[in-house]
Amino acid sequence: MTHIIGQHDCKADTKGRVILPISLKNQLLPVLKDGFVIKRSVFQQCLELYPKSEFDVLMQKVMKKSKINRKYDAFVRNFVAGMKEVAIDGDTGRLQIPKNLVEHAEIGKEVVLNAVFDKIEIWNKDKYEKVLAEGEKDYADLAEEIFADDE
Repeated sequence: MTHIIGQHDCKADTKGRVILPISLKNQLLPVLKDGFVIKRSVFQQCLELYPKSEFDVLMQKVMKKSKINRKYDAFVRNFVAGMKEVAIDGDTGRLQIPKNLVEHAEIGKEVVLNAVFDKIEIWNKDKYEKVLAEGEKDYADLAEEIFADDE
């Protein structure tokens, strides 16, 4: 799959329905018919929307770990909490976010869909802007640390 790109400001209605911008929907056309998985993020108070094929790759990594381990058990319980298969309507580009996940991420009217390579983060707009602002001060140091051994 081609990497998904772009940050998109959207609106959600009171039932958690979001219409994807046409530019994002067009990027997802090759995987639209296969469906998606939506879940809570591990590190942030946002949601992650994976094309089903990309989610299957992630699940293979999770399932390779030892299953007879208390830490694994605790991790998996939280990892799958609220996880659900969803579809994006091919005509309208509408995504229905499950109510429990809307509540978890505190999704309101203003939503940011942030494409991150193989998934789309779904954020409450205020929370997204706050996380970006907090991360700006460490951005250069993180880049140096992460890519230091690539020389």
